Amino acid sequence: MYQQYWGTFLHSAVFKGVIEIIIHYIRYSKPISSHNCVIFAKQIFTVPDVIHLLSDHIANQIAAGEVIQRPASAVKELLENAIDAGATEIQLVLKDAGKELIQVIDNGKGMSPTDARMSFERHATSKIRSINDLFTIRTMGFRGEALASIAAVAQVEMRTRVGDMDAGTRLVIEGTEVKVAEPVATAVGTNLMVKNLFYNVPARRHFLKSNTTEFRHIIDEFTRIALAHPYIAFRLFHNGAEQYHLEAGNPKTRVVALLGNSYEKNLVPVEEQTDLLNIKGFIGKPEAATRTRGMQFFFINNRFIKNAYLNHAVVNAYEGLIEKESFPFYVLFLEVDPARVDVNVHPTKQEVKFEDDRLMYTYLNAAVKHALARYNIAPSLDFTLSPDIQQLSSVQLPSTHRDRDNVEKGYLFNNFTQGGQAHFIDKNEGLKHWQELYAVAKQPDADTPSISLPSQPSLHSDNDEPANSKNALLVQGSMLLTTVKSGLMLIHIRRAQERIWYERLLEEWNSGNTPSQQLLFPISYETAAPDALLLTEALDDLGRIGFDIAPFGPNSFVIRGTPTALPSGEEKNLLDEVIEQLKHGASDAVDNKRAELLLTHMARRLSRNKQAIHQPESQQALIDELFACGQPEYTPDGKRVFTIIKREELDDMLG
Repeated sequence: MYQQYWGTFLHSAVFKGVIEIIIHYIRYSKPISSHNCVIFAKQIFTVPDVIHLLSDHIANQIAAGEVIQRPASAVKELLENAIDAGATEIQLVLKDAGKELIQVIDNGKGMSPTDARMSFERHATSKIRSINDLFTIRTMGFRGEALASIAAVAQVEMRTRVGDMDAGTRLVIEGTEVKVAEPVATAVGTNLMVKNLFYNVPARRHFLKSNTTEFRHIIDEFTRIALAHPYIAFRLFHNGAEQYHLEAGNPKTRVVALLGNSYEKNLVPVEEQTDLLNIKGFIGKPEAATRTRGMQFFFINNRFIKNAYLNHAVVNAYEGLIEKESFPFYVLFLEVDPARVDVNVHPTKQEVKFEDDRLMYTYLNAAVKHALARYNIAPSLDFTLSPDIQQLSSVQLPSTHRDRDNVEKGYLFNNFTQGGQAHFIDKNEGLKHWQELYAVAKQPDADTPSISLPSQPSLHSDNDEPANSKNALLVQGSMLLTTVKSGLMLIHIRRAQERIWYERLLEEWNSGNTPSQQLLFPISYETAAPDALLLTEALDDLGRIGFDIAPFGPNSFVIRGTPTALPSGEEKNLLDEVIEQLKHGASDAVDNKRAELLLTHMARRLSRNKQAIHQPESQQALIDELFACGQPEYTPDGKRVFTIIKREELDDMLG
């Protein structure tokens, strides 16, 4: 405390003024006038200082805001400390999603009494001795802010003992103030309890989410750390119930134990060694791709990171193998020289900078493609012909003069063997093809109904709704063109169906009479632990739209009934989409907001069911249903359903 006040005085105007007087006396070898001295003294003591040093308590709380944002942040820091301590067994005990208690028990090397006390000081660390150490970091934690930040916003109790000491040390700290420091009998290792997180920062505690959401964030951190260290045994307890019991094993068994047995048959190993980096881990087969994010894990030197650039490298390798709206599964470990990567970018250490991003992208993309090709998942280019192909007569027998003459008369041979002709297009040739297409188009097709252009507008009212006549034109299979009083109306068919289905479902929701189709053979649905928490919370709302889903194990569910309008085989896709939206911002929404979200995705999934819109009666029925809706112009998520091209615009288009 005295050092702080002394430092404040050394930086004050009073001290500086005294120093200036002394320097003036020494320089001129004579005292300054009493008049000037009085004026100078008045200036010193009348001008107030506005800049001052923050107290340690406030400074620690500010630092805690950067490092400890929610209970999951504290869990991450404590688990990383236990790993750095050399623990082989780690237990995580939680109450009320970490708001009341976060306890981490490890069998690491423990700490001496002095180290135990020093560990709660800011910037106190055993991992950095010189500036060079900052560029060769391989440990999980190194900043020396974790325990100091936690102690600033919680009540902390630590029990720790080194193996060769008879007694351990017990510390009790509240808001950076040490309340108890005494010897205690305890096991080798460290037992650290964080109680009443943010008890002295009520505003921050108020902004914590529901227990389900906070526990889901903790599961995310726990999963990332457990995946990166499969040779360490982990146990997780929440409110007295054991959630995870992970034995020490290998990377594959850890992936299956954490993410579910369904991943075991879909794992594709990846292992590449280069001069720049080593890549190992697992990717999922294309059929294991889901419509939810979260099953993508990158680790740089066993440290979990988020990097959109590297993620694109993996997704790009799956191009043509999965749908655009799907996300592949992967758990990839990248070993890089620590000097080539900067992990000291963000307090959470989840963002890093690479020395050469493009090279990392190229190596990773090639490694994933190689793994997919090696296990016959993606086609690979092989320039050596197989024996079966070499036995074909077209390969073995020489070509005849007749064969060569036929080839030389061809269109491709003439264009590509003449200089500058590779991109030449014969106008007459192109016109001939258009004439052929036109001739084919004029011929009636027995399987396709004849389509006529829309007739003149024939409205029965003064508004711009389509006329009640069978004059709609199907455009490219995805839009309808019909006439209105002011011109032409172009309707997006799928979006129109989405609006129609949404208002149907909304009416059923409000009436509480949504029909459900019971399945003859129930469907199993398995998901990751964080997603299972979200789905459990939404089961009641899903029941109101026709789903009959029940828990069936820790992270598994059984689907016994589905909405009658939902096409068969779409159950899992719809649930994936709902979880994805709940995961990104809607999990703590009020009930009516979550209901609106469920209805929107249900309508979107039903609108993808291709209906018979080739018949004029079906087209007109779609138009009639659309304009019977309360808001026909927009989809539930705000996209335009139709647009009107004014007659004046048509005139301008045609000059």
